[in-house]
Amino acid sequence: METCLHAAFVSQIEPKNVKEALTDNCWIEAMQDELSQFQKLHVWDLVDLPKGFEPIGTRWVFKCKTDDRHVVVKNKARLVVYQLDVKSAFLYGKVHEDVYVTQPPGFEDPHNINKVYKLDKALYGLHQAPRAWYETLSKHLLSNGFDRGQINSTLFIRKAGGDILLVQVYVDDIIFGSTNEGMCREFEKMMKSKFEMSNMGELSFFLGLQVSQREDGIYLHQTKYVQDILSKYKMSDSTTYGTPIPVNHGLHPDKDGKDVDSRLYRGMIGSLMYLTASRPDIMFAVCLCSRFQSQPKESHMIAVKRIFRYLKGKPRLGLWYSKQQSFDFKAYTDSDYGGCNLDRKSTSGGCQFLGDRLVSWQCKKQSTVSVSTCEAEYIAAASGCSQILWIQQQLRDYGLNFTGTPLFIDNNATMSITNNPVKHSKTKHIEIRHHFHP
Repeated sequence: METCLHAAFVSQIEPKNVKEALTDNCWIEAMQDELSQFQKLHVWDLVDLPKGFEPIGTRWVFKCKTDDRHVVVKNKARLVVYQLDVKSAFLYGKVHEDVYVTQPPGFEDPHNINKVYKLDKALYGLHQAPRAWYETLSKHLLSNGFDRGQINSTLFIRKAGGDILLVQVYVDDIIFGSTNEGMCREFEKMMKSKFEMSNMGELSFFLGLQVSQREDGIYLHQTKYVQDILSKYKMSDSTTYGTPIPVNHGLHPDKDGKDVDSRLYRGMIGSLMYLTASRPDIMFAVCLCSRFQSQPKESHMIAVKRIFRYLKGKPRLGLWYSKQQSFDFKAYTDSDYGGCNLDRKSTSGGCQFLGDRLVSWQCKKQSTVSVSTCEAEYIAAASGCSQILWIQQQLRDYGLNFTGTPLFIDNNATMSITNNPVKHSKTKHIEIRHHFHP
């Protein structure tokens, strides 16, 4: 019964254009809500267009907002600029240039049909909008006792005694947490005094990531996203594989192979790349297949579809962060040797842990051709060392200091060279990389 009542007040279908939206009361109400925010925040003024200026076009974007169960919870109509949560976050940012936009389609003033709106605040889609919003938000936070992160400028920290409050900003979404619940309530009150905000409650869904908070830890996964891309690329009913890629994959340019739709191929790769935010198990396979985006062949498409079939069999895999384990910081690196069939460059892999919690991972083809297994391992180690230094700096923003982080590498080739003096004269390039390591 509750679902039926909800559906009666929320449209389940996104309109294709404004003409279609104006026939549905749910979407008319959504558009009126958007324009009422403009009026409330003094976003614009209706004026005559000055000589020498061209107005920027506007259009409506319609979106059915869903939760992690795919249930439509809100109809969102947004007026955006043709230049391609905090409620209407960008509308708080002050615009310092003269910008004029056309009147909203379907909501033109019949008595001033030739007039345009002069923007006083930023509008979604305007190039200045993100900068203007961030400037407004950061000034408010800094004036209320927050410090900006030294490495991540979108991280804000406030300390009080032995407690800490962390605020992470991603465009118009804000997540925050503290060792003291009272600091969270104080932060919410402080934000609502300046901005119109809606508290989404305990973090459970953010930028496609599903967050399951439990007493003994936190589980991050993208099960909903996996289901969405399987459906999008018609792989929901496919057979499953136990691994994303065979050990001896043999992928190469395949110049004589049959061409496939490059746009479709790149779309599938892009979808998978976003999934690697919580699925390191597909990282290598996705990076390997991404090397053939310019001229994808049928053999490459088969490899990509195998990744989707693997996801079909393991849709709920994710990352577990336990509350009870230690916070020892350690890292691992490895590489293959001349594994790329395109140019015989090696691939570096690395991962970093806090205790047993995986916090960062990388997979990237090396920029130069390694002439030995040992050199390939040292290049991977140098890259891993750079990542360690970056993470150490980042953790200092959180009040954590790590020095002497152990880096575990495959050093069999190094030991072989050490035991063979004949090879020492050919290792200057390796010695240079060795001295990079702190």
